[in-house]
Amino acid sequence: MRSPFPRRILASRLAALAFALAAFASALAQEVQVHGLMFERWVRDTFFGGYKPASYTQRWDIPADANKDHGGVPVNPKAVKFGTPVDLGDALRQYEINEPFVLLLGFWEQDGDEKRFVNILAPLITHEQWKALWGDVNYADLLKLDELIKDPARPIEETRKLALKMKNSPPFTTAVIQVNPKIDPRQRRLQCSIRFADVFKHLAPDVPERPAGPATLWGVPFPGPIASPARNQR
Repeated sequence: MRSPFPRRILASRLAALAFALAAFASALAQEVQVHGLMFERWVRDTFFGGYKPASYTQRWDIPADANKDHGGVPVNPKAVKFGTPVDLGDALRQYEINEPFVLLLGFWEQDGDEKRFVNILAPLITHEQWKALWGDVNYADLLKLDELIKDPARPIEETRKLALKMKNSPPFTTAVIQVNPKIDPRQRRLQCSIRFADVFKHLAPDVPERPAGPATLWGVPFPGPIASPARNQR
């Protein structure tokens, strides 16, 4: 039976529907992630003169030349759920870091429809410390795993098995930083992270995981909880 709509009209309506669904999904994601955006904005406005990134793909969220009062090094702020690993991003890009930087971490907990920040860390990480966290892993090892993950000739399940086997073998098992292959029909990426406990063991050994009192950064308390529902409420 012939469709009552001309093909181009039907295609146009389908495209409009797809666009609307994508916009809706994006809006939901942004609402759930609003705590991270607000935390990063507070950091930039309070300590870095309201610096705004020229691009959200730039290497450093806050480059060294925007850091006038806290060491003159690049800064990467991240909002992280308390007790969970810290996602660092693309593994190759993280391995390429060859300068000191501040990894600024705001740890939050869910409290009803709010997220409350319970601790904020700002360890200065030297190049030597950063390389030590990679253990015996070198750039060629990461490239090999990255190429495996992104090889379109292999089925997804086979790629997952091979990537997991490589991840759970030396030299990757010697590293504190964990490599995290992301392999599904939408993506083939090699990310990395550091475990919650390892943050305090290796980067901030003199800082308690949950200090008494409000979460503060360089003596300034974070201004209260953020209205942000948990993901599973969606």
